[in-house]
Amino acid sequence: MKKQTLSLFILTVFAVLALAACGSIPATKTLASKDQMPVAVATAAPTEAAAAAPVSTSAGEDLLNAYQGTLENIYTSVSPSVVNISVLQKVQASTSLFSFPFFSIPQDQQAPEQYQSALGSGFVWDSNGDIVTNNHVVDGADKIEVTFSDGTTVPATLVGVDPDSDLAVINVEADQSLLNPVQMGDSSSVKVGQLAIAIGNPFGLEGTMTTGIISAVGRSLPSDQTATQSYTIPDVIQTDAPINPGNSGGVLVDAQGMVLGVTAAIESTSGASAGIGFAIPASIVKNVVPALIKDGQYVYPWLGISGTTLFPNLATAMNLDPNQRGAMVAEVVANSPADEAGLRGSTESTTIDGQSVSMGGDVIVAIDNQPIKDMDGLIAYLVSSTKVGQTVTLQVLRDGKAQSIDVTLAARPTAEDRAQTASSTSTRGVHLGIVGMTVNDSVIAAMGLNANQQGVLVTEVDPNGLAASAGIQAGDQITTIDGQQVNVGGDIITAVNGQSIASADELLAALGQLFSDQPLELTILRGGNFLQLQLQPGK
Repeated sequence: MKKQTLSLFILTVFAVLALAACGSIPATKTLASKDQMPVAVATAAPTEAAAAAPVSTSAGEDLLNAYQGTLENIYTSVSPSVVNISVLQKVQASTSLFSFPFFSIPQDQQAPEQYQSALGSGFVWDSNGDIVTNNHVVDGADKIEVTFSDGTTVPATLVGVDPDSDLAVINVEADQSLLNPVQMGDSSSVKVGQLAIAIGNPFGLEGTMTTGIISAVGRSLPSDQTATQSYTIPDVIQTDAPINPGNSGGVLVDAQGMVLGVTAAIESTSGASAGIGFAIPASIVKNVVPALIKDGQYVYPWLGISGTTLFPNLATAMNLDPNQRGAMVAEVVANSPADEAGLRGSTESTTIDGQSVSMGGDVIVAIDNQPIKDMDGLIAYLVSSTKVGQTVTLQVLRDGKAQSIDVTLAARPTAEDRAQTASSTSTRGVHLGIVGMTVNDSVIAAMGLNANQQGVLVTEVDPNGLAASAGIQAGDQITTIDGQQVNVGGDIITAVNGQSIASADELLAALGQLFSDQPLELTILRGGNFLQLQLQPGK
């Protein structure tokens, strides 16, 4: 798995998605004075002919004017469709320690112990008053208000939500002159390097436009990590157009003003833009939103497995060609389509680079003759190219031998179904009681770690928490990383119950899947040595 940017968080019972979301947090500004800017000096004297030659800047001016004109036209066309969304939610006062790195919900000043308020963005979908935003913007809201670009504010009602794509639809009764639907684009044709323009309400600043490029495609994001079982949003678009808290639910458009995606998340050490933002692709939006308007929910085709991408060392451990690509099945959900079709999950584990890794499950190398290179590719195909009730043919490697397995896809259990199933058995989620961060290049340099080291560095330990009772240690060496003072030198969590952990999000997701009283094993790196610690929650 690829390393992710440093992410400071507090591990709670449930996982928290790093959302570029609602609310306001203090903004910091960095200014560069003119005398700090590099200056190029020509040391060779120009020739007489060169000195006499006139310099024409008309071509450059024409290009600049055309570029500026394009941006002005896009803003004029799209900004009336983008709205500001404010929500109010009743809450119970709590002394528990939580961290929401990119989802800021400032408490209402008049009743700080009773309400939380949040801000986000949205956009007009149709002339019936349907407005699209992120699920995390309106999740749990008791009151929703929409403010249009001319300042008109109207109440909104919830139409439908889809936590698995982080999309939601609300509806308003407003004058038709305010309902200017966006034009949806084709996210499947997006190329790295093309112009990307974000319009939303960062920090509550209505109608803000920022520009950049598409910096990557085909990314994936975990969906609602507060749920008992989280899924992955595929084909996510990455951009360096500045996206900040409050942009969630806004639009990412191309040079023609067509919507490529819905801005939803950022990767950042501070909660503000670090040049890495993510947008849910238009292809998913165009499938999900009409279903939310019609039925209040979207039904996904479901295979019923969890797994990992087959990487070279894992392939070698399974006696496969190290160049073999595919998605290895780690676990098969009981009574799922995969279970009924006879897919096999991992039955053993091995140690790779000092970490325990599950192995031995079926390796999916193709679906309906479409090659599968990794787990993200499998998920993307299921979401974009299949439907409930459809029978697909999986080409798998089992014990190194190729075979085909037909699977009839079912409807993915809804978030409510998953929550009900979990509550009927046992509470999900383990709270370690630590503060940690994803190991990145800065941490590696500060601690002299192996260049390929992954995991979560423990920076603080709650003395009354589960981690403290197990002897997990925080660092005591203070250093500055990305402008923040950080304790380094502590334990690095690299695996949970043999499942490799490469980032803070992965650790949160893994802990969120465990039962609250379920014993677990943590693999940690301490002083250059890997240790296994046994933890027993509730004792």
